[in-house]
Amino acid sequence: MLPEPIAATISVTATLEKLGVRYLICGSLASTVHGLVRTTQDSDIVTELRPEHIQPFVRALEGEFYVDEESIASAVALHTSFNIIHRESMFKVDIFIPPISPFVREQLTRARRQVLAVKPQVDALVATAEDTLLAKLEWYRQGGEVSERQWRDVLGIMKVQEGNLDLVYLHRWAKELKVSDLLERALTEASA
Repeated sequence: MLPEPIAATISVTATLEKLGVRYLICGSLASTVHGLVRTTQDSDIVTELRPEHIQPFVRALEGEFYVDEESIASAVALHTSFNIIHRESMFKVDIFIPPISPFVREQLTRARRQVLAVKPQVDALVATAEDTLLAKLEWYRQGGEVSERQWRDVLGIMKVQEGNLDLVYLHRWAKELKVSDLLERALTEASA
């Protein structure tokens, strides 16, 4: 039996894969894959959901999840986000449909299959450690640099992935995303 967060997330990613929609798992679930384990109340998925996917997506998930087709259509049209709620566990899956920026394109291209549970074994596309770290730094900045949870996730990834991170990639995108100062601070704190 899979833990509810993983079971709910895998239902959604399996549906996206059947529909041929590019996606990646990001947020706290991705930071747990690459860093330190922590509990989460939701999972975050970035997708390239388009209008032609809306009805098949809703039909595939409406028995297992509470889904609002109108909010999904609005999020697709406006490149924002929506959430669906797993009926049995009340676990929330946040789905983001960002405008396709160079960084989002890079994240989707670099996403890798990661095992999320062993018995039974399930996997899905997860943002790389570097992209998860960069996104966390961006969210930390956008949130006014006060979220201890986001900062702990950043440091957890750096500590667990020490020696494996592509620092050239991190510095390049941190400059583009205007979080170079936060990256330097995190590198200093993680190595202390």
